[in-house]
Amino acid sequence: MKTNQSKIEKLINELCPEGVELKKLKEILGRNKGTKITASQMKHLHVDGAPIKIFAGGKTFAMVNFDDIPEKDVHEVPSIIVKSRGIIEFEYYDKPFSHKNEFWSYFRDSKDINIKYVFYYLKSKELYFQRLASKMQMPQISLPDTEKFKIPIPPLPIQEAIVKILDTFTELEAELEAELEAELEARNKQYEYYSEELLSFGDDDVRWAKLDEIINFMNGKGHEKNIDENGKYIVVNSKFVSTEGKVKKYSMEQICPIFKDDILMVMSDLPNGRALAKCFYVDNDDKYTLNQRICSLTIRDNEELNTKYLFYILSRNKQLLRYDNGADQTNLRKGDILKIKIPIPPLPEQKRIVSILDKFDALVNDISVGLPAEIKARRQQYEYYREKLLTFKEYAK
Repeated sequence: MKTNQSKIEKLINELCPEGVELKKLKEILGRNKGTKITASQMKHLHVDGAPIKIFAGGKTFAMVNFDDIPEKDVHEVPSIIVKSRGIIEFEYYDKPFSHKNEFWSYFRDSKDINIKYVFYYLKSKELYFQRLASKMQMPQISLPDTEKFKIPIPPLPIQEAIVKILDTFTELEAELEAELEAELEARNKQYEYYSEELLSFGDDDVRWAKLDEIINFMNGKGHEKNIDENGKYIVVNSKFVSTEGKVKKYSMEQICPIFKDDILMVMSDLPNGRALAKCFYVDNDDKYTLNQRICSLTIRDNEELNTKYLFYILSRNKQLLRYDNGADQTNLRKGDILKIKIPIPPLPEQKRIVSILDKFDALVNDISVGLPAEIKARRQQYEYYREKLLTFKEYAK
């Protein structure tokens, strides 16, 4: 990295010793317009493997054929797509594409500009644009926000050298993330196999009981008006449960209290989602408040049923997942949940099962903590060098 930096510094000393001029984005790039395609049209026209990618909000996109979209709306040069609503993002794309007309995109309009250099610079400023968007009632930026935005434009050899370095960092990060995903997938498959084995019983092996015979059910309440980043209580919603507690919202008021050893379950999810019937095990009193479409399940008799055993039995239970038809949003009802049957082996056997599954859970968590920590460190290193590479002395006219 020192060699690369020395090369950049040498180029700067040779090509722009007096500094670098700042230019507005509209002065250095051409702009593409979007297409008027609707969300329903995107869904209808989507074909896996089709040549044109249409960008919509967030991670939503559709792949369509050339005959399905006006020729004037298809762009085939490397471009920077500006995702201007919700989470503000810049994305580099070098294949045929379009985007919904509330977005816009930029392409190189001068031989003196490396479009990927501009992308990396804009990517480094996403937090600035996100803060700008947060001032609006609906988080978004407008076309003038990017058109007037100034970036430093060093000579082309410097732009190209910076892109080469940042491309290398990006590739290393992608390799690390692929390693994480492969390790997690292997551990999760092993965990699922043993979980299935341990929690499978024949009808004659153990007593079976409907949930409404052994637990008390409580539904959550809406917290939309009580969300406060300085709040004392964590609002348990589907995002909180599906991310294992990583994504949090807070409330100053405990509208719907839940207590240690309660089991919380997501009752609503998108088609083929991964949150439906996913459970969260409550670890403390006076810490959480329950949001709507999440239910709390409390065991009536701890001498008969181990709470952690019930947690493992219920989380993503197949009797509940069958309500997901893959096309419509699934909304579990209280009756759907309470009528499922679960096996109740002797308490010592429940505790033995819990002990084994806890160990597997720890193995999965170890790998999901260790490698992400390494990725985070690499990403921080990347951002540090990116900042240094993209910082220039401004040319004083």
